[in-house]
Amino acid sequence: MLELNRERLFILENKYLFLFLASGIVNEEGFWLIGVKNSDSKILDDKTLLECHRKELIGYESAKEILNAINLNLDNLMKDLKKNNFSIDEPPKGISFNIPLNFLENIFDFWLEKYKDKEIWEICLGLLKIRKRVSLSTLIKSESIKGDSKKFAIEIENLHKYQPNSIKNKRSNEPMWK
Repeated sequence: MLELNRERLFILENKYLFLFLASGIVNEEGFWLIGVKNSDSKILDDKTLLECHRKELIGYESAKEILNAINLNLDNLMKDLKKNNFSIDEPPKGISFNIPLNFLENIFDFWLEKYKDKEIWEICLGLLKIRKRVSLSTLIKSESIKGDSKKFAIEIENLHKYQPNSIKNKRSNEPMWK
């Protein structure tokens, strides 16, 4: 009987993943982590994690696809922040604590919710991929997209709107006379 339970556990661990959002600390530096683990205990056993803010048990492939969309969203956001000279700390792992929890929760929840409808998911993922190259605001203003696509484009653009309070100090050039 014990062998049968181990087999079921093995099947469960390989068929489903926990998609999670947690806070953690390494060397006294805080970070956020959005990731996947194949068991609840692996999240709890990770000594660098302090608190789990979101946790969803979903299919293996679904978890991977949602995590990829979340990561692309965050990559886009970080690229925009860097381009606009906003200062974001580099954490030892994961995502900077400079990004507020509610902002990350919105990104996590958005992609998790959109995955529930395959047609909506495809539209939103396509828009996110476009967003990697160009701001969706331009397309929205120019009426290039309409209907549900426009509604989702506005939502996706809002997932890229975070701006910290501080701007990086740009290096000044040395005076010519030195």
